[in-house]
Amino acid sequence: MKTAYFLSVILFFFASCNRAPDEETIRIFVRASDAYALGKFTEVTELLHKQNNFVPALILRFKAEYFLGNSEQAEKTCRRVIKLRPSSFEASLFLARILRDKGDFIGAQAGVESLLADNPQDIRALRLAAELAFDAGKLDETAILLDRAAEFSVESAMVLLDRARLRWVTGRAEEAVLQAALQDLSRARAMLPRDTPLERSILNLEKTIREVM
Repeated sequence: MKTAYFLSVILFFFASCNRAPDEETIRIFVRASDAYALGKFTEVTELLHKQNNFVPALILRFKAEYFLGNSEQAEKTCRRVIKLRPSSFEASLFLARILRDKGDFIGAQAGVESLLADNPQDIRALRLAAELAFDAGKLDETAILLDRAAEFSVESAMVLLDRARLRWVTGRAEEAVLQAALQDLSRARAMLPRDTPLERSILNLEKTIREVM
C-alpha cells in the first residue's frame, strides 16, 4: 500500500510538470528507494545503473555510489545531475564533498560558498564549510560556522518533534510506529540545550508514549 501510494504521488508530480518518466522507470526508482532506506547501496546502483535522464534516480544513485566509496563514479553522476538540473542543491553539496575528499579544496570551497549564498541556513552546507575552514587552519571561522549550524539545528529538532507527534497521533496501535516516534524524540532532544521548554515537551511526549507501550 505504501509503495503504491508513493508511486501514484511521483507519477502525479511528474505528469503535472509535463515530463513524466515511464511507469517502469518509476517502479525501479521506488524499489531503489526502498533498498536505499535499508542501506543496500550496491542494490541501488544495480537497479539504477541504466538511468541517465531521470534526475531523482540519478540523485539516489550518486548517493549510493558515494557511500560505497566509489567517488569517481559518484562525481560523474553528480555532474550529470547538475547538467540536467543546475539548481540541484543535493548534487552540488555532494560534488563539493567529493572534491574535498579528492584534495581539491579550491573547488570544494567555491562549491560550498555558492551553496551558502543560496541556502545560508542549511546545516549540511554549514558543516561542510566548517570542515573546509578547519582543514585550512581557520579555527575562528570554523567556530563561527559551527555556531550557526547549531543555532539552526533547533529548527531540525522541532521538525523531529512534529513528526513524532504525528506518528503518535496516527499510529497509537502500532508498536513500530511508536518506536519510530521515540527515535525522533531522542534525536530531537540531543540537538537541544538542557532545560528548555521544548525539551520538556519532548520528555512529556516520550513519557506518554512509553506508558502506552
